[in-house]
Amino acid sequence: MIVRPRPHWLHLLFVRRGSLLPRIFWQLLFVFLLSCAVLLVHGQLFDWKVTLTAAPFSLMGVALAIFLGFRINASYDRYWEARKLWGGTLITARNLARQALTLITHGNDARPDAARPFVLGLIGFATAMRNQLRRQPVDANLDGLLPDALVARLRGARSAPTLILVWLAERLRERRENGSLTPILAQHMEAGLDELSNALGSCERIANTPLPFTYTVILHRSSYCYCMLLPFGLVDSIGLMMPLVVVFVAYTFFALEALSDEIEEPFGTMPNDLALDAIVAGIDASLRELLGETPPPAPQPDKNFVLR
Repeated sequence: MIVRPRPHWLHLLFVRRGSLLPRIFWQLLFVFLLSCAVLLVHGQLFDWKVTLTAAPFSLMGVALAIFLGFRINASYDRYWEARKLWGGTLITARNLARQALTLITHGNDARPDAARPFVLGLIGFATAMRNQLRRQPVDANLDGLLPDALVARLRGARSAPTLILVWLAERLRERRENGSLTPILAQHMEAGLDELSNALGSCERIANTPLPFTYTVILHRSSYCYCMLLPFGLVDSIGLMMPLVVVFVAYTFFALEALSDEIEEPFGTMPNDLALDAIVAGIDASLRELLGETPPPAPQPDKNFVLR
């Protein structure tokens, strides 16, 4: 996720870091060189004059803009839903940690130490969920959060976060059976584990169901064909300024296509994807503060203003 102060409006025109320009630079250069070549030959291919005007591009541009808007909206809907699911995971983890610290008792006294493995297990769940969605090793960054036997079991699991939820549920069952957690309160905390499971399943749905590939193909072909034919339609009416106009139009289409491609998969590591490392670090910090510990400093954006 790109996180940076909003610059002055004049500086914003020339911002490079945090923009998509480096990603689409070579496509724009190709369109610019093609436009210069069309201008040089004045729209002729060998002895044939390409008879195109600006009129058909107005019609095609409207249709392409509508389709591009649909693609952007579909991608952003996936991105925003994923962000809400992770926000819900943070809230549910905080609630379960608070309940574990205040509702689990031994006699008449609360026992924070007894709840510590459960709270660390919630951090381990968020970490394993991040690892699975980003297709990283399932045991990455789990040291000290879960028992070694459970971590070893997770290495061969297809859904490590689900096994962690089972382990957390077993801890609740133990507390219920030894009388330190009443059945009604245990059922209430089980509902919180259900919310974490729902968040995990919803994120898996987004990660495992991309937008139909045909959308990408149609938009990609249409954008490139439009931008490569546009010089022939504008060369007679605009003249020397035609390459700049064509590059500006191409920048709009290519940049929006690249942005929709990035946020379509919100759990990746591209600059505009969700900052899952920072979100998991936030969950870790919140729950460790509930345990009375001092959390590590919050992650900061790198020199390119990208927060991972």
